[in-house]
Amino acid sequence: MPTVRKFTHFRAACAVLVMASLALPAAAFETAAKAAYVVDSGTGTVLLSKNADQPLPPASMSKLMTLYVAFEAIRDGRLSLDEKLPVSRHAMSYGGSTMFLDTTDRVSVEDLLRGIIVLSGNDACAVIAEALSPDGTEAGFARFMTTRAQQMGMTNSTFANSNGWPAENHRMSMRDLALLSRHIINDFPQFYPMFAETEFAFDGRAPQNTQNRNPLLSLGIGADGLKTGHTQAAGYGLVGSAKQGDRRVVFVLSGLPTAQTRAEESEAIVNWAFRQFAENTLITAGTDVAQAEVWMGDVPTVGLVTDADLTMLLPVLGSDRIKAEVIYTGPLQAPIAAGTKVAELVVAPEGMPETRVPLLAGADVARGGFVTRLQTVSSLLLKRLQQGPEGAL
Repeated sequence: MPTVRKFTHFRAACAVLVMASLALPAAAFETAAKAAYVVDSGTGTVLLSKNADQPLPPASMSKLMTLYVAFEAIRDGRLSLDEKLPVSRHAMSYGGSTMFLDTTDRVSVEDLLRGIIVLSGNDACAVIAEALSPDGTEAGFARFMTTRAQQMGMTNSTFANSNGWPAENHRMSMRDLALLSRHIINDFPQFYPMFAETEFAFDGRAPQNTQNRNPLLSLGIGADGLKTGHTQAAGYGLVGSAKQGDRRVVFVLSGLPTAQTRAEESEAIVNWAFRQFAENTLITAGTDVAQAEVWMGDVPTVGLVTDADLTMLLPVLGSDRIKAEVIYTGPLQAPIAAGTKVAELVVAPEGMPETRVPLLAGADVARGGFVTRLQTVSSLLLKRLQQGPEGAL
């Protein structure tokens, strides 16, 4: 029967890691947030993870999913920026942060997008939702969002509305919010600059709601998005991103007690992420990380490789304490095609969350001929006999 094999050391890759001059772990960031997740966008290195997979009330941070679906519709030609949408009584009924829309309005999609991003307009979300909903209702749009989120890998997200209005089954995890943010940044670079806009005075009708609530945008630390959130149940939260040089960090915080705490915690996390870590290439593409056993192949083992250089962020001070495992279900069954994903590398520098990387077969392995199969079966039978009655077939 197949068994799960675990290698607690890098074996073949161990020398590569030692040569990388790795560092003592930086002290983990002690956040006051109820849940948090920090990831380096370029390398995928997870720098901080606290209750990251727990579904929690996301408040207005879930508006990012409404925006993503709207961006997809614009890209696909189902919606246009200059198209003007009607405002229903349902959309107008929302309180909280709004654009102060009413049923006499017809608002351009571009203004609605800025109304969501900059002003956090609950009414603007509902207008977009009803326009894109399969059944014309916000509830139908929420069901569509849930399905789309699952397709994108956001397995801890369910939506009851388009804007984060408190509802029992409206939940997202911090990891899901970070994944969604990275999709927005990478998939829709033409729209992402909107998230850095600090002011939007829609039609002059809401002078008390013209400022972006993101506290980091004006600090000169590279912050350029994405979305704040606050309800009584969720506390104060922020999905943020900052870019310094060639590095971009995405972070999510939730459950903070005040807006001031949110601002201070967010700035501290950005500074920590950029100052305490540096990029290191641990493994070059094509280098054998380990050897996996092969069943009935023309060779007994196959090398496991990464499809690209493995570059991670590591603490800037220290030594070489890295925990690593190569995990696969084996022995692998021949034939095996080179490039097939057959294993996973789990890397966890001391004091940091683990990062998972797929491993591929480094070469083709053909099925063995008659002699190979006979030798394999004979070897197995001999092994069982040597084990005695307890190992008998």
